[in-house]
This record gives sequence, structure tokens and C-alpha cells, in this order.
Amino acid sequence: KKFKFRTTQKMANISDFAEELIATANAIAASGKGILAADESIGTIGKRFAPLDNVENTQENRRDYRQLLFETPGLNEYVSGVICFEETLFDSTPEGTPLVQLLQDQNIIPGIKVDMGVQPLFHEGETVTQGITGLGERCARYYAQGARFAKWRGVLKISDSGCPSQLSVDQNTSTLARYAAICQANGLVPIVEPEILMDGAHTIERAAEVTERVLAATYKALSDHHVMLEGTLLKPNMVRSGTECPEQASMAEVGRATVRVLQHTVPVAVPGIHFLSGGMSEEQATQALQEINAFPAKKPWALSFSYGRALQQSVLRAWNGLAENKSAAQEQLMIRARANSQACLGTYDGSAAGTSAAGGESLHVQNYSY
Repeated sequence: KKFKFRTTQKMANISDFAEELIATANAIAASGKGILAADESIGTIGKRFAPLDNVENTQENRRDYRQLLFETPGLNEYVSGVICFEETLFDSTPEGTPLVQLLQDQNIIPGIKVDMGVQPLFHEGETVTQGITGLGERCARYYAQGARFAKWRGVLKISDSGCPSQLSVDQNTSTLARYAAICQANGLVPIVEPEILMDGAHTIERAAEVTERVLAATYKALSDHHVMLEGTLLKPNMVRSGTECPEQASMAEVGRATVRVLQHTVPVAVPGIHFLSGGMSEEQATQALQEINAFPAKKPWALSFSYGRALQQSVLRAWNGLAENKSAAQEQLMIRARANSQACLGTYDGSAAGTSAAGGESLHVQNYSY
């Protein structure tokens, strides 16, 4: 008897939202577009405000800053989705317009951070992310509010003593897969983020080895949990030297190593890979993305960005909490968004380096959490 693979039936069994999930994932992964990660927690956005002049970490200031970002004219030319913090997803302008509507009016897809931070695994500082309990109910509420994708960050580390341990890999990848399945059942495209921190003195070769191991385990877990890959996105670290490594790999070497690891691990069914910036400066993050897309190899996915710090540092510097600086801050956002869009296409020429207010500043934070 001839075997028939019933793709449509298989997808329908996975989720009632199958067609919508696929359409959303592909819209976010559109050519030349990426994601603005504006999902900083209340504590983290307070750290961003701290260096500014008299900008208190209040709900009003957080709203005003996110409103500035979302109302940037022409942002949809370069940004297809924005990850929000829960407070922002349900917040409104002083006139009563939901902040998510500002994004929808620009045909930018709203997303939501759904994890609740990390908890210790009690082994050399390793952690696992929490937030599975009640996630289905929260996802349904976020969908009703207009969110169409979600993000969950697993955090792993490299150390000379053997990290990441198998316990860390197993716990983080299985939790990511469980999160992804719950999201899809509730209409949200899951961004799967197994971040390997670049803290330490490890070489780029060691980073490649660990990243490949973790990504392979991630896709095994996603398969075990029956996650429909066509309705997912990946948010990985780039493969780089540790921040304390005495011999730093060049951006061209980062591009080559990153693409090779992805070729070995990420199925072609995944529409897009949106890199985190990992504490690189704004300009470094753009240059690295440029080298990834310029590297001559088979790359069946969109290779794009999901940047927070690397899109916002210059914006914050230009804004400084003053309403009269809104246009100048939005101009800074467009400079970085345009540069990263060009890097997605492999055409960035470095022209934004001299026009960003904080383009060359390192944004690295040891053991980063948000």
C-alpha cells in the first residue's frame, strides 16, 4: 500500500491555529525585517533609565518611552514585530489608545515575553526558567489583547568545569519545548531562545561546540513535544569568543561559525532565525549580522535580528526623558533599525557607525538577566 503523508491533517492535530501560526511566523521573518525586543522587566528598564538625567522608573515614564518607540514613523519598514512586557501589552496612551494598537496601526505584530525569570539548578550557578504553571491561561489572555507571538528565554553558561551540564541542557530544552507547545495551542508563535552566555574566556571553537550541542537538544525536545516548526522562530546567540578570551574572533569568523552551527542543527522548516545581541555594542551587533548574511553558504531561513539593547541604547541617550527629544530619539531608532535591515540583506556598509549616539559602547552585562 502506497504511503501518504497527510501534512494538513498532521498540522491540524497539532493546533487549531496552524494556518495562522505559519502565516504569523512568516510575516515576522519577512525579508529585511526584524524584531524590536522591548520586553525589559520593570527592574531592568529601571537600570536603563538610571544613567539618564532624572528619569524615574515610574509607570508613566515607562509608558512614555515605549509609546515613543511604537510611534516611530516608518518603523514598519524595518521591524516586523515587537516583544512587549506584560505591563506594556495592557497599557494605553494618555488619550486611551492601547499601546498595542500603535503597533497594529503600523502593521507591526505585537508579541509578549511570557517567562518569569530563572531559578537555580544548584550546580555552579546554572539555572532553569520558570513560568509554565498557568501559561496556557496567560497565553489565551495575551492573544485576546492582540499578541500573536511569544518569547521564552532559557539561559545556559560555558565554564572550564564542564558547563553546561547535561542537567542544564535537559531542563532548559525540555522547558522551552513545553512552552512552545502551550503557545501554539493558544495561537501564539513561540520564539525559542536557548541563550548561551558569552561570559568567560572560552574560544569561538568552544562556543560553537556548545551552541551546536544545545541547539540539537532543543530541536529534539521540540520534536518530542510535537511542536510545529513552521509556526516557530528561533532566537539564538551568535557563536563568538567569550568576552574574556584573549584572542577575539573577527566578525567574519563569527559569521562563518554561526552559519555552520545552524546548518548542522536547525531544520529548514523553521521560517526565521532572529539573533540576540548578547551584550555587543550596537555597531558590533549590526556588523556581526552583516557577516552572517554575507557568508557564502546554503541558508534556508531568514537570518535577522531580535535586538533590545542593540537597538535602544542610542534612543535612550537621545531621549533622556524629555518630551522635546522625542523626534531625535526616534531618528536614532530608525538609524539602527535601517542598518540592521541592511545587514539582514547582506548590504550593510558601516554607514551608521558615525551617526548613532552610542553605537560603539559595549552593552555587556555579566550573567545578564532581564
